[in-house]
Amino acid sequence: MASHRRPKQPGHAYTTVLTTAAAAAVALTTQTAHADPLPDPNKKGVKAEVDRLYEQATQATEKYNAAKEKQDRLQKQVGDLQDSVALGQDELNDLRDSLGTLATAQYRSGGVDPSVQLFLSSDPDDYLAKAAVLDQIGSRQLNTLRKIQAKQRTLEQKREEASEKLGDLEDARKELKDKKKEIQAKLAKAQKLLNTLTAKERARIAAEEERANRASQRVDLGSQASASQRAAAAFSAAKSRVGMPYVWGATGPNSFDCSGLTSWAFAQAGVSIPRTSQAQASAGTRINSMGDLRPGDLVIMRTDLSHVGFYAGNGQILHAPKPGAVVRYEAISTSGMPFMWGVRIG
Repeated sequence: MASHRRPKQPGHAYTTVLTTAAAAAVALTTQTAHADPLPDPNKKGVKAEVDRLYEQATQATEKYNAAKEKQDRLQKQVGDLQDSVALGQDELNDLRDSLGTLATAQYRSGGVDPSVQLFLSSDPDDYLAKAAVLDQIGSRQLNTLRKIQAKQRTLEQKREEASEKLGDLEDARKELKDKKKEIQAKLAKAQKLLNTLTAKERARIAAEEERANRASQRVDLGSQASASQRAAAAFSAAKSRVGMPYVWGATGPNSFDCSGLTSWAFAQAGVSIPRTSQAQASAGTRINSMGDLRPGDLVIMRTDLSHVGFYAGNGQILHAPKPGAVVRYEAISTSGMPFMWGVRIG
């Protein structure tokens, strides 16, 4: 599917979201912080430091996403094991009930069969071995008892496995909590720095965001087609989210982080891809040259592979760039993040 040369101009709702996001990014307040000194002027001041904190927050977000994915996977495994143990316990109880019925009948007839003695034995394995050799119990009872022993061993193994998974799950939850705190601390520090700026300086930063959003509305994507129908469908879904705000950990449909946007868009096309940018970096065919990219290919950014978006055509990326920004088009060359490689999802 060919990309549109000039995307449709946004309506009132789109403009409202942009204005809100820009206002959130600069947090116009009249108070001035006194605790922390201003960053080194050689780093271009507060704006450069805020950008650095936002980058660190987005990097931590991808680690948070990985921890969340791990937690969800472990939670499902624990649930499946617990269900299996419960089912196995019911089956074991049924087997024991059948032996109990047999014991009652034998007691009333004046004796207890060796098979029931086996069930009551303090060393069932030894008794079972001897009984099998001496042919002291019938084949039906022997089969039932063997089923009981096998079921008991299986249940014990599953209980141990569930216990280990529960420990892993607790570790994953702690990691998730730590990453959440790290992200919130970065964003809070960035906000505190923004609050040290004068009204004029904050207005300048807001104007920069507005320029980036207006440039996104006017972008020329060319007419190159996507490499596959699935990629075209995913890219089309992502284009429908232009103007939606960046929110760390979000997977849509009305807010996104970078990998949340790409995974959500491919899901709309009926394709499941990993949640994090690092995992998405190896989810398909690698495209090493930017010149070989087609609209709908994934674009992997930063040396730690902590950012991802869609190649949009004509050197542009469609992505959820950072806190305080919205889903938009930007030139890859001026995004401030190094291009690593592309990924083509069949």
